[in-house]
Amino acid sequence: MRTGSGDRVFGVINIILLGLIAIVTFFPLYYVLVVSFTDPAEYVRKSFVLFPTKWSLESYKFLFATGAFSRSIGVSIYVTLVGTACSLAVTAAFAYTLSRKRLRGRRIMLLLILLTVLFNPGIIPNYLLVRELHLIDSLWALILPALASGWNVILMKNFFDSIPAELEESAAMDGCNDLMTFFRIILPLSLPSLAAFGLFYAVGYWNQFFNAMIYINNAAKWPLQVMLQNILLNANSTELRNDATAVPPPMETLKMAAVIVATVPILLVYPFLQKHFAKGAMVGSVKG
Repeated sequence: MRTGSGDRVFGVINIILLGLIAIVTFFPLYYVLVVSFTDPAEYVRKSFVLFPTKWSLESYKFLFATGAFSRSIGVSIYVTLVGTACSLAVTAAFAYTLSRKRLRGRRIMLLLILLTVLFNPGIIPNYLLVRELHLIDSLWALILPALASGWNVILMKNFFDSIPAELEESAAMDGCNDLMTFFRIILPLSLPSLAAFGLFYAVGYWNQFFNAMIYINNAAKWPLQVMLQNILLNANSTELRNDATAVPPPMETLKMAAVIVATVPILLVYPFLQKHFAKGAMVGSVKG
């Protein structure tokens, strides 16, 4: 197919514009990464570094030697792992139950789930509920309010609807009850969907910030995102300086290192789920 001069000019301009957009998008992440690995003495001398002459891990060593920061990482890992596992279990079990045509009150439950998608009760009712459940200052306050998404339940329910009924009939003829069918047949077929929703839930739990600000008063139970916010806004970083005995690196390098620590884990998880993600994200989305 032959192209004219106008098409070639358009292609060149398109490449240049997309390249500029890519540079503008990538530059902040690059700058954060470079500053976090810059030698503290060099950063103090230059204050703006794009190509450091000397690399250093001092900022990361200082952060991980600090009890408050290390503790916040442990809290985030615990909330992410436990929360994602519980959310997937509840979402898959609830969706499979709703996909059973013989379930009484099925339409009413679907309507109630749809209402939770359309209408949010608000901050105050949620806080009152958490308080009445005696979950203030408990890590379960970061898990239970976000345990299941109505939209994810509907999507997974549609996926279960797409599984041929003959598979379940064959399992029933072989003596499987509903639980055995669910664990031995349905869940193995649902791995792409579980991987996609698991990634959604994991990102949500790892980035827990607003709920932690409302429900967690004890600084020892702060997740990583709240600790990161404290480091970015508090120039003195009292939690870091009180716990660490070494002379701290420049505050800017500490901030950049904390941002990288908070960002990289999710970026590392995505490649392992990528082969399931594209398929799983669309599963059930076109079935009404």
